[in-house]
Amino acid sequence: MSVTLNVNGVLRTVPAAPDTPLLYVLRNDLELNAAKFGCGLAQCGACTVLLDGQPIRSCVTPASSAVGHKITTVEGLGTLTAMSVLQQAFVDEQAAQCGYCVAGVMMTAKALLDKKRTPNDAEVRTALAGHLCRCGTHNRIVRAIVKAGQTLAKSASLEAQEVQS
Repeated sequence: MSVTLNVNGVLRTVPAAPDTPLLYVLRNDLELNAAKFGCGLAQCGACTVLLDGQPIRSCVTPASSAVGHKITTVEGLGTLTAMSVLQQAFVDEQAAQCGYCVAGVMMTAKALLDKKRTPNDAEVRTALAGHLCRCGTHNRIVRAIVKAGQTLAKSASLEAQEVQS
């Protein structure tokens, strides 16, 4: 059996049983290793990816349920030479200490920033409530997400001004 998935804008067909967890397909078949296996019970957030822009726990999501949907992983946000605003903010704020939770946190943060450009600290903390961080960089993570939102808002404002000119 095989499944065809739209991952980071590319259709990929992989040999997998329909009930194979999406996380296993991403990591083992597609070699997208940012999402991590944490608890295997959808409770830690380390495996979070976006499905049509919504954060999901890929460790408990069957690959077959992602067919026909757009899957986004951290690898789809940017590259080492062209990081997304969110990725750059994490670097600037040194928000990734051990890195285990970061991919899942970033994907939840991306979904939040797509809905609300400039969330405050409390809104970021609420959005991240389902993520466990083992090394305790919570405050830096929150600062990075708020900073990314401010940068995105400023960029959008400048673009709007240019369009009006």
